[in-house]
Amino acid sequence: MKKLWLILRTTWYKFQFRIKFTMINPKRYTITAALPYTNGPVHIGHLAGVYVPADIYARYLRAKEKDVVYVCGSDEHGVPITLRAKKEGITPQQVVDKYHEIIKKSFEEFGITFDNYSRTSAKIHHKTASEFFKKLHKEGKFIEETNAQLYDADAKQFLADRFVIGTCPKCGNEESYGDQCENCGTSHNATDLINPKSAITGNVPSLKETKHWYLPLDQYENWLREWIVVGHEKDWKANVRGQVKSWLDDGLRPRAVTRDLDWGIPVPVEGADGKVLYVWFDAPIGYISATKEWAEKNDTEWEPYWKDKETKLVHFIGKDNIVFHCIIFPAMLKAEGSYILPENVPANEFLNLENNKISTSRNWAVWLHEYLKEFPNQQDVLRYTLTANAPENKDNNFTWKDFQARNNNELVAIFGNFINRVVVLTNKYYDGIIPTPNQFTNIDLDVLAQIKKYPNRIGNSIEKYRFREALGELMHLARLGNKYLADEEPWKKIKIDAERTKTIMYIALQVARALSVLAEPFLPFTSNKLKSILQVDSNTDNLKWNTILSKDELITPNHKIGKAELLFSKIEDVTIQKQLDKLEATKIANEHANKILEPQKEIIDFEDFTKLDIRIGTILEAEKIAKTKKLLKLKVNVGIDIRTIVSGIAESFTVDEVIGQKVAVLTNLAPRKIRGVESNGMILMTETKKGMLSFIEPDKKNIADGQEIS
Repeated sequence: MKKLWLILRTTWYKFQFRIKFTMINPKRYTITAALPYTNGPVHIGHLAGVYVPADIYARYLRAKEKDVVYVCGSDEHGVPITLRAKKEGITPQQVVDKYHEIIKKSFEEFGITFDNYSRTSAKIHHKTASEFFKKLHKEGKFIEETNAQLYDADAKQFLADRFVIGTCPKCGNEESYGDQCENCGTSHNATDLINPKSAITGNVPSLKETKHWYLPLDQYENWLREWIVVGHEKDWKANVRGQVKSWLDDGLRPRAVTRDLDWGIPVPVEGADGKVLYVWFDAPIGYISATKEWAEKNDTEWEPYWKDKETKLVHFIGKDNIVFHCIIFPAMLKAEGSYILPENVPANEFLNLENNKISTSRNWAVWLHEYLKEFPNQQDVLRYTLTANAPENKDNNFTWKDFQARNNNELVAIFGNFINRVVVLTNKYYDGIIPTPNQFTNIDLDVLAQIKKYPNRIGNSIEKYRFREALGELMHLARLGNKYLADEEPWKKIKIDAERTKTIMYIALQVARALSVLAEPFLPFTSNKLKSILQVDSNTDNLKWNTILSKDELITPNHKIGKAELLFSKIEDVTIQKQLDKLEATKIANEHANKILEPQKEIIDFEDFTKLDIRIGTILEAEKIAKTKKLLKLKVNVGIDIRTIVSGIAESFTVDEVIGQKVAVLTNLAPRKIRGVESNGMILMTETKKGMLSFIEPDKKNIADGQEIS
């Protein structure tokens, strides 16, 4: 009986939380996208994980005439900014100014429709974050402690966050940062690292006492479990709930909200000289300050978007930000007391590039600002590919070949082909004037009925944050139009049944008009171009997302459309190869940069060097030495004679590859028998990062054999 009561109580408890945390019909929406960090540009991983899905969601809600504010901004504080500034020999402000402009301009050109794109160095943000801290401080929501922190005596500063590198206490990664391990995702304090070293000087730091303010996350542990693990069991992504549960199961600890730095928002209380708000504390408040800034620009109120319970708040982030948006920021909001909590945090997994992890430091990325220059007017191709291949439930992979195939085989061959045929035939048969239909067949009626189903099909997937699925539904509508034309063959019907052809073209144009509206969240540039071709104006035309559901006629007879224009163009192999070559050059540069070099050997006198007789030679003959894997017997012309040299290069080169090869030969090395063959000299080689040998050869092919190297 007792067990039954526990089951019933737990079931009712879960039901209460589901009712409480599931908003049916919000009055307004606040959408946030993770603040990009201004120590570098935006790349496709950021776009796929955060900005494209958030933009699709915002555009969709606006298309349904919802009250939406979509905010973001540059995250401009923290240690990596100061490290970048030191590396480039400029100030932190110069670093953030440079990348803020690059990122902001890239987003605008790519069609990301933020209602406000702000920055955390703005005065309104400093004021908002300071006031937030002061309220929590005044109400005793922080713990004030003096304890030992890592200190670099040579640099004369405390080592916060990424000023420290050491071994992760959880997974053993030897290059973990002081705040988070990028290998296992664990967040920790710098003092938790094993064998920590200063990222500034490389020294082993000492411990020195300093005072900081902490948010006691352990006090919010039960509430967080009830709110997310129980309350959002059915509507939040499994990867988000799973990561939160893992953190909670490990037990939460107080987290410092201040740091000993000179770059950031000064801690606004007495006794905090030389201290700033920790970047993870001030950055999410950037969503609030960006909304305030938007409200000021538009002469409206900001508080309903953050404090009204009828507002739906959604955070779009990558999985590396789950802890900050699902544990720390909610705990901050709960402590403050007047803010709403996120209704959902649909975090995506990571996007890889050509089967390797995207890395800013290794330049292994497709940068948005570079893509916009190299693929002008093709924003929608990248938006489409990143959405169709979005890492929604697991890490996914971007390849240039897939990008090409998505464009050529789907956008060009399906969507673009359908629109082009409809517009060309309408202009050819009716001078661009939409014909009046005659009697509809069952096939016609079915197509018209299918059109009305797509707004809800696409919308339902978007509202569940299944953007790949939603895009697939859009393409199904384009396929429906293509199939209809292929089955009805108006190019044949026109010769035998002109009246029937009018009906066919009328139906096809209804599909085209529906696509011009429903494509907008995913392919905004294409949508605008299609509307231009159809000569419909979104400001005067009353066709909206919802009216497609009920309206019988989406574009009317006697309306004149424009001439055909290609919505998409085929991407050729040579264009893709340029991108692959660019990545290959990056890979080679990384290999060279990361190569561990042997230390310099002992100093020798010049006279010792002059004893070496190194000459240019040419390999004339080559054969493998029996029963060996590495050895080749070579005949080499070194100018003064032709001699036999045994060289251990067979695992790096075939016999055919080395014949005719120019080489550098140490000619006065004492003869030595190797596997019964007398070797008279040594060929100079080096080794690639992958362990393959490479010849040391002259850059001038016309240098004669026997020429001395000195």
